[in-house]
Amino acid sequence: MQCQLCQDNMNHIDYKNTKFLRDFVTSQFKIGTSRRNALCAKHQRMIANAVKLARHMALMPYTRNQTVK
Repeated sequence: MQCQLCQDNMNHIDYKNTKFLRDFVTSQFKIGTSRRNALCAKHQRMIANAVKLARHMALMPYTRNQTVK
């Protein structure tokens, strides 16, 4: 089974696309595992780095408690 991002031939993941990145984090905004996300190791690292950068730039929250109610 091949990873979905490999099938789509994605070589770059934009950290500003938070709606796309939201699919790869849990309900508590933890980064999902590669098994849960069904990604290869290369794309899992790219997703993790993009999520971390989006958190640092305040585009995504670190925890569920930081979300706007």
